[in-house]
Amino acid sequence: MRLGVNIDHIATLRNARGEKEPSVFDAAKICINSGANGITTHLREDRRHIKDDDVFYIRKHLDCFLNLEMAVTDEMQEIALKLMPDACCIVPEKRQEVTTEGGLDVFSQQDKIKSFIAPLIAKGIKVSLFIDADEKQVKASHYTGAEFIELHTGAYSGAFNSPLEEAEFIKLKNSTKLAQSLGITVNAGHGLNYINVHRMHEIDGLNELNIGHSIISKAVFIGLDNAVKEMIRLIK
Repeated sequence: MRLGVNIDHIATLRNARGEKEPSVFDAAKICINSGANGITTHLREDRRHIKDDDVFYIRKHLDCFLNLEMAVTDEMQEIALKLMPDACCIVPEKRQEVTTEGGLDVFSQQDKIKSFIAPLIAKGIKVSLFIDADEKQVKASHYTGAEFIELHTGAYSGAFNSPLEEAEFIKLKNSTKLAQSLGITVNAGHGLNYINVHRMHEIDGLNELNIGHSIISKAVFIGLDNAVKEMIRLIK
C-alpha cells in the first residue's frame, strides 16, 4: 500500500503563532525523503490550516505526488485547475466541524459532482471521492466517472477494540470489493493510527492510505522522519 501523509496540522501549529515556523514545505520534504509516496493537504474554505501559498509552493518546489483535498465549490475548482495537483480528493466541508465528520453524499448529488469533476479529469488530474463505506455511495461514485474513491475509516477507527469494530470493518471490506468490481481504485483514510492501521492489510487491493493527525502527533515525540518510517513499516 502507498502512504500519503497529510501535513495540515503542521500548518495548524504554525498558524497558532501567526509566524513561519514550523515550515509546511520542510515537513513535506521530510515526509517524502522518509519514504512517503505523496503529500496530502486540505485547502479549506476558511483556510484554518493550509493556505493557498503553501500548496502552490509545494507544487513548484517539491517533486512529489500532491493530493489536494477540496470541497465542491467554484473557488476550489478554479484553484485546482491552476495548481494542477496530481490528484484531488473531493470531500464534504462544514465550517463548524473540527475535522471532516463523514463521507461526501455523492448519491444525492450525482449529476452535480459529475459535472464538477469533469474539468479536473479532462486536465489529467486523478479524482477521488471521499465517501462512507456504503453501497449506494460506491455506485453513485461510479456514475460520476471518478476513477478513485477514498473510504472514510473514521467509524472503524472510532469503533476499534469495541463490539462494533467488526461490523464497521466488514463495511469497509465489502465496499472495497464492490468498488473494485466496478473498476474503481480504492484508497482509505481518517482516524487511522499506529494501533488500528494493521487491519487494512485484511482488505485486498487497497491502493493508498492517507494519514495525518496520528503521524504528526507521533512526530512530537520521535521526530517526523521516524514517525513516517514507522507508519510505512506498519502498512508495508
